[in-house]
Amino acid sequence: MNGSINILDLVIHASLPVKFVLAVLIFFSFASWVIIFRKKAMLDAATRDADGFEERFWSGADLAALFREVSNRAGDAGGLAAVFESGFREFVRQRQRGGEDRRAVMEASERAMRVVGTREVEKLESNLEFLANVGSISTYVGLFGTVWGIMIAFQGLGSLKQATIATVAPGISEALVATAMGLVAAIPAVWAYNRYSTRLERLTTRYDTFQEELSSVLHRQMQADAAAPPARAEARSR
Repeated sequence: MNGSINILDLVIHASLPVKFVLAVLIFFSFASWVIIFRKKAMLDAATRDADGFEERFWSGADLAALFREVSNRAGDAGGLAAVFESGFREFVRQRQRGGEDRRAVMEASERAMRVVGTREVEKLESNLEFLANVGSISTYVGLFGTVWGIMIAFQGLGSLKQATIATVAPGISEALVATAMGLVAAIPAVWAYNRYSTRLERLTTRYDTFQEELSSVLHRQMQADAAAPPARAEARSR
């Protein structure tokens, strides 16, 4: 069709500044999609791991056995498993040192869990800032290319004795491609940022809730251990 738009032809005949703007926007779009797919895979894996570990944790398994199982993963543990490992490891360490102050033992364990939990969240939220920046500035970058292209188009009219729509239209069309490309880069980035931020917030809440639940479990275990020594001593005396 004669009225169809040939985007490639418009880009080829665009001015050098507009081409530069288009190159920047294409890079933004490509990098955004790479991050979008990687972030989806990362969040999906984190959600699956959290579901699996919580099911294992609340199945009634012995905490010491679960700790050994997680520790034997040779550094591969992440998410809730890493939070559990750090909290239980610190709990055992404090008890082995002869810590009798329950509050001090629990504070040390909770502090270890918070540190690891924060690190896990930081891993999950990496590169989200890039998506936010692309979504915020891409439209403005595209608008800059459009304005520049229109300026050049109108400057070219100065050398013509008679200006018509047919004369102005090609230059303006070339300039508007930059705005379209800015939207192409911005819209997926904004959608992905909002979507992944919501999922990350839910995972962060799960991590925080699990830390509180594990603290309660460890506190009850300390109370049980405090009541157990007399019984063990009596057993040994027999």
